[in-house]
Amino acid sequence: MPDQNKKTQPFDAAQGREPVERLKNKDLDPPEFSPPPAALLRYRKSLIILAHIVAFAASLMLSFLLAHNMQLKRSWLVDQYPLLLVFFLIIKLVVFGLFRQYRGWWRYVGISDLTAILRASLVSTLIIVALWYALPISTSAIRQRLQNLTEVGQGVFMTDLFATFLLLAGLRMVIRLYYEEFRTVEGGRLKRFLIVGAGNTGEALLREIHRMPIAQYEVIGFIDDDPAKRGINIHGIPILGPVEQLPKICKDRNIEEVAIAMPSATHHQLRHVIQVCAGTKVRFRTVPSITNVSQIRDVDINDLLGREAVQLDLYSIEAFAKDKIILVTGAGGSIGSEMCRQVCNFKPKLLLLIEQAENPLFYVEQELGKQFPDVPIKSIICNITDKIRVEEIFEKYKPQVVIHAAAHKHVPLMELNPGEAVKNNVVGTQIAADAADKYGTTNFVMISTDKAVNPTSIMGSSKRIAELHIQHLSRTSKTHFVTVRFGNVLGSDGSVVPIFKKQIAEGGPVTVTHPDMKRYFMTIPEASQLVLQAATMGKGGEIFVLDMGEPVKIVDLAKELITLSGLGEDIEIKYTHPRPGEKLFEELSIKGEDMQPTRHPKISIWKNVPMGRDTLHKDIDELLSIANTESYSKIVEKIKELVPEYIGGNNKAAETTEDKSNA
Repeated sequence: MPDQNKKTQPFDAAQGREPVERLKNKDLDPPEFSPPPAALLRYRKSLIILAHIVAFAASLMLSFLLAHNMQLKRSWLVDQYPLLLVFFLIIKLVVFGLFRQYRGWWRYVGISDLTAILRASLVSTLIIVALWYALPISTSAIRQRLQNLTEVGQGVFMTDLFATFLLLAGLRMVIRLYYEEFRTVEGGRLKRFLIVGAGNTGEALLREIHRMPIAQYEVIGFIDDDPAKRGINIHGIPILGPVEQLPKICKDRNIEEVAIAMPSATHHQLRHVIQVCAGTKVRFRTVPSITNVSQIRDVDINDLLGREAVQLDLYSIEAFAKDKIILVTGAGGSIGSEMCRQVCNFKPKLLLLIEQAENPLFYVEQELGKQFPDVPIKSIICNITDKIRVEEIFEKYKPQVVIHAAAHKHVPLMELNPGEAVKNNVVGTQIAADAADKYGTTNFVMISTDKAVNPTSIMGSSKRIAELHIQHLSRTSKTHFVTVRFGNVLGSDGSVVPIFKKQIAEGGPVTVTHPDMKRYFMTIPEASQLVLQAATMGKGGEIFVLDMGEPVKIVDLAKELITLSGLGEDIEIKYTHPRPGEKLFEELSIKGEDMQPTRHPKISIWKNVPMGRDTLHKDIDELLSIANTESYSKIVEKIKELVPEYIGGNNKAAETTEDKSNA
């Protein structure tokens, strides 16, 4: 077994996709820096050196004036100052050059730049003093001119040190002040802005806002729960109160946007901030990290419902996927396409994309080809229920790993089209699994659902039958067949989040089936990563269950999405009723199964006693023959023979449709 502690680390599922997302949200990013004219850039270094020469001359002049009570006298102005200036310039120009003072962008000056100026000033002064008293002055004319300088020499040297630092630091600060304060305003007005989190990230965000070439925001204040910070200012901006007072502060001060500058905050803490602000009409932004404060973006539902980075055993996954021929069915779907992205990170020998819908297949092929140009990819149009076509693909390419994600998943639609659910979810799985067994596939991973647990729907029961076939086949096959179950994934096609977003964009209402309905949620990348991890553990026949965390009320999810939209109470929530086949609460176990832990804390194994192989095959064949008739009642009756725990089959709409067709 590989050493998990050696190469187990968080894996960023979105790696390589950020540029695509940012193109979709270009309006969210601050305007990019506009470079100075080409002529200034060409002579930039020369101009900076000239500015230093002027500053050195001015600091020495100021030193002489202070030494002579601010009186200009010919004795030092003509005789002493020019000679000493040449001496100072030669040393200072060299020393400041060695300290790289002619290279920085003055508009971004900070503490490190001021420290460098102080060091360069101090070193140059020490050299000047050392040389002044060490070198003999042999020329009588020069000695005569400088004879009075020894009386005030030390005062001139020390004053020049501080004057040089103050002038150069002040010059840089003036340039920065010009860019930060004298800027054009975008759209003719500034948006009133509030920062939640008065820590390092909040302070860095404030500085970043001040540096924007075009002013967009007027930062009104900070919000922070730390009582010790109450009443203090950060760069002149006050800390106004704790998170609980956020709605009142937003209302009283007409806040338009709120930035959550707490990259270390848990998802629960982020949800709390959003929930506190329910009913307000502010736009929420977030800062990914203190090193990426410029990438401020809208708060997404994934930020609220996602979880900590998944810890993966990269050694085992790399051994599972690298240099292998991998086939993914349903490659154009939400889960299938994400599985392809995850697999590409481990450099397979060949990735086969199997999909019956040509447009999704085309788009995922284009995306993968751009992000992973070194990974050979083959796109294949294929209906997974076409046995001849599937076997032809397996015979030609001999895939070593199969990830079976193709399925019909929409619960109400499958209640109205039960025969299609059987053909795609049951027969499609059977055909793909049998082909894997026949042509020597090493690993076969079926992606299942928590709706297969005590199913109440045609969709859930069809996935349970598919699980049974996989388990039985694994008993005699050399292929390692495993199943991975998980719940709802955020943002997948046809799921609740895209539907809610569309309803909000249209002005509402947002439809929720029941105020008590709960679902388990997982992000698509997290689910896909754990599927890969589970696949490396399978010895054959296991049903792996992914840790889905705590269930979330659908109505709470709707409220949070409305709050994130900035529309507050303008969007109505309307309750309908549970649709055919839907449960109020999803389950993660079925009767007769025992949960066993694995070496991964987020993955468990469910064991059950499968039916006899001959009976299962016979019943599946009978179910298929009934499925072709699209008789809802007969399909339900046969499913209950295969899955005794199935408690659905009360879809009046489907029965009415069937009765009309029979008539």
